[in-house]
Amino acid sequence: MGKSVAGQWLIKMDENRENTVYEPEIKNWPDDFDESSKELIELMVKYSAYPLCSKKGKIYFMKPKENHLSEQKKKDIINGLGLKTKMDCDRIREIVKQKIAQLKTNKPIKKWHEDERPRERLIKYGSENLSDAQLLAIILRVGSPDRSAVDLARSLIDRFGSLRALDSVTISELCSIKSVGKVKAAEIKAALEIGKRFLKQKSESRKRIKTNDDVVNYYAPYLRDLKKEVFKVMLLDGRNKFIDDVSISEGGLSSSIVDPKQIIKEAVKQSASALIFVHNHPSGESEPTKEDIEITNRLIQACDLVGLRVLDHIIIGNDNYTSFLEKGLIKEE
Repeated sequence: MGKSVAGQWLIKMDENRENTVYEPEIKNWPDDFDESSKELIELMVKYSAYPLCSKKGKIYFMKPKENHLSEQKKKDIINGLGLKTKMDCDRIREIVKQKIAQLKTNKPIKKWHEDERPRERLIKYGSENLSDAQLLAIILRVGSPDRSAVDLARSLIDRFGSLRALDSVTISELCSIKSVGKVKAAEIKAALEIGKRFLKQKSESRKRIKTNDDVVNYYAPYLRDLKKEVFKVMLLDGRNKFIDDVSISEGGLSSSIVDPKQIIKEAVKQSASALIFVHNHPSGESEPTKEDIEITNRLIQACDLVGLRVLDHIIIGNDNYTSFLEKGLIKEE
């Protein structure tokens, strides 16, 4: 790269100093920038990395996001852009500043009209009147230099499909989205978990299990989007009041994994009189397989021997469920 770029940058000379300062004149790329140079500049913009030159001639970066800009990336930038002198660093630093400024096209939320700010809208109109993106933006609190928290929330929902889908992705997957770090990812996960626990506690507070919907509402938020099969047992007393929820196996159903002895042990320990089996199908389809039916029959036989009533076996799918009782696969007690 040359040190002079005609028509692209103004060179201002400080009369009292020898330092040359480059300032942006227009927004186009300098003529001497090839695609490789542009990519390196964009990398610096992404991580807000500004090159500086020490008195001893060492090139370093001012306050880059250290967790992302590795030593190898720094070396690639220095070598790729030919950074050797203070003048080189001044020039590139001004280009990076200009590019960052170009991204700041959106007004921060605090400068929006009050009726458009998510937090103020929630206070004034109630949470039910906010969109998913606006609610998520309140959790995120801030966006990035190039987009507001609402824009960032929209990009997350667009990328993964829905708030429910956000619950099933990992922290690493959330962090793969630009401007979402571990802190924001943890805040999103915490908010979603609060919602699931609210539904669970609401179901528990009803005490007596009267319908399939009571069971599905309790388990679906946790089971419907899992990538592996989980088998659970709901323990009930003689009046079908909720006692506890017990995990029996994870990873798949088989006679070796779903052990009747473990189920009976848990039921006896907590003085349960009745049971409801629940498991999920990661495929999203809730229809029982031949193996599901065989295992259920084997479990019922074992429970009958010790006087435990099996009221139902419910399979949770994506947005559906199947009840063995409703399909006539279990005799009604």
